[in-house]
Amino acid sequence: MAEGDAGSDQRQNEEIEAMAAIYGEEWCVIDDCAKIFCIRISDDIDDPKWTLCLQVMLPNEYPGTAPPIYQLNAPWLKGQERADLSNSLEEIYIQNIGESILYLWVEKIRDVLIEKSQMTEPGPEVKKKTEEVVVECEDDPIVPPQPENSAKAVDVRVREKPREVEEIPPIDHGVPITDRRSTFQAHLAPVVCPEQVKMVLSKLYENKKISSATHNIYAYRIYCEDKQTFLQDSEDDGETAAGGRLLHLMEILNVRNVLVVVSRWYGGILLGPDRFKHINNCARNILVEKNYTSSPEESSKALGKNKKMKNKKRNEH
Repeated sequence: MAEGDAGSDQRQNEEIEAMAAIYGEEWCVIDDCAKIFCIRISDDIDDPKWTLCLQVMLPNEYPGTAPPIYQLNAPWLKGQERADLSNSLEEIYIQNIGESILYLWVEKIRDVLIEKSQMTEPGPEVKKKTEEVVVECEDDPIVPPQPENSAKAVDVRVREKPREVEEIPPIDHGVPITDRRSTFQAHLAPVVCPEQVKMVLSKLYENKKISSATHNIYAYRIYCEDKQTFLQDSEDDGETAAGGRLLHLMEILNVRNVLVVVSRWYGGILLGPDRFKHINNCARNILVEKNYTSSPEESSKALGKNKKMKNKKRNEH
């Protein structure tokens, strides 16, 4: 396998894992070997009137030099509506050549479905949800949260002036996920500079339970308003590639000014690829719970500018 092919394969696998973590049961594997997947998209109504199934096949050249091969399946999607939606998806690809675009495609389709729903008279028994656009995953067994130093969440995503460096940001602890005696738990803190990342990590490691974890995987993204760049980094802590996958999930969700740490306590039974799913699910759940995920419109605008923005990395371990 050529070096370029290996790189594309790794990027595809990371995107597939992120999509599965974000959309849960809506994401379906049709043929894993052929990289064929399907996702059911709805307009976020209790009894969805408008739904569409997007089927994609990822060629070896994606995302580098070729787009996904896709098919739109919906009995109501015909004629000009189908052409307009296809044009919108292809325009997203052109604006983001070389980038992972499945998330942008799904949320664009969801926008179209929501717009159609708002243009039509809802039935008397139809009620709109007020939940997040990101769908909760319910596949994994969970245990009641057991945080030792829980603090109230503070939303600082749009903070322009850095906080005092001496101040330790508040730390929140997510609901643990347990599978075959291994337990995963996410911890989250708002950060606006690398010094705060160090402070939060030091504070977490003061907790004997957390410091004794088999792995403490983390990733952070800090937005530099003056330079319009992201300062970001990740740490595997012995779980090969886990930090990079976590950072990739945070990039797709377009989160900023936040540090996520996922602790794993190994239970003696190998989990294989499921361990990455649990790490991403823990992280996604706490990011959604603490309102760090952007709206689809904000995500599309931000990810569309990725090619113009330099991602800075700094080793802080």
